[in-house]
Amino acid sequence: MARLELNDLHAEVAEGGEKILDGVDLEVQSGEIHALMGPNGSGKSTTAKVIAGHPAYEVTGGEVLIHLDAEEFDGVEIPDDMRTWNLLDLEPNERAALGVFLGFQYPAEIEGVTMVNFLRTALNAKLEEREELFEEDEGGEDEEEDTGYDTSPMEGDVDEGEVGVAEFQEIMSAKMEQLDMDAEFAQRYLNAGFSGGEKKQNEVLQAAILEPSIAVLDEIDSGLDIDRLQDVSTGINALRDEQGAGILQITHYQRILDYVEPDHVHIMLDGKIAKSGGPDLARRLEDEGYDWVREEAYETA
Repeated sequence: MARLELNDLHAEVAEGGEKILDGVDLEVQSGEIHALMGPNGSGKSTTAKVIAGHPAYEVTGGEVLIHLDAEEFDGVEIPDDMRTWNLLDLEPNERAALGVFLGFQYPAEIEGVTMVNFLRTALNAKLEEREELFEEDEGGEDEEEDTGYDTSPMEGDVDEGEVGVAEFQEIMSAKMEQLDMDAEFAQRYLNAGFSGGEKKQNEVLQAAILEPSIAVLDEIDSGLDIDRLQDVSTGINALRDEQGAGILQITHYQRILDYVEPDHVHIMLDGKIAKSGGPDLARRLEDEGYDWVREEAYETA
């Protein structure tokens, strides 16, 4: 369990200094689905990238905290004084190790790297980084932590890493079955030759395997036909219902929210959250657009 907290977050483009975020306040708890909506240029994708640590943006104020509401992470004990972290002080890989995941709107294609090798490498890197983050240096030798995964050598497993090849194959097969994905997916090159829908489904698979506490999904519904939208939505619901992840779903449209019903809806205008509410708020946007939100925001400014 974890809670992501954005407090008065300000950010601008690193080169050029154009201000994008102007005081974002937002909280996302594990087990909740939040929809972040708003017109183009309002700061939605920038918010996602700042949370993940994208170098194209410079934070000029505020904080991004993650509160870990558990005594351990995959068998790695969390000391009492390490339950809250400011993500702005950490590298992207360290943020990922603390349970933050970003699903891209435009996933990259990588020829020559199979899905299965990429995902196993990512999982092992996350586990290793997590152990290092919570390692307490007391001047002695560090005890080997139990990660909850079988790390014993396996026949044919010549690669280093906490999760061996055979063990990972079992993990990946289970996740792909959970997401109703074709097993042949695993041996294809990462996103190479994938349709738009397959790329987005792959982003959900990555989240399922890495098991984040908070998953930020940046317009994962864009460009999907109705069948793929349903497949991706099934995966997103599984992240929340079966893994307990908190979801920050960035979207322009109501249609994905018909399949992934949010607990909270937030409307972003001009770099800040202008209005928050329940699922009915998204339906009103579908019917009336954003003008009424802007008018209300100016009246209360």
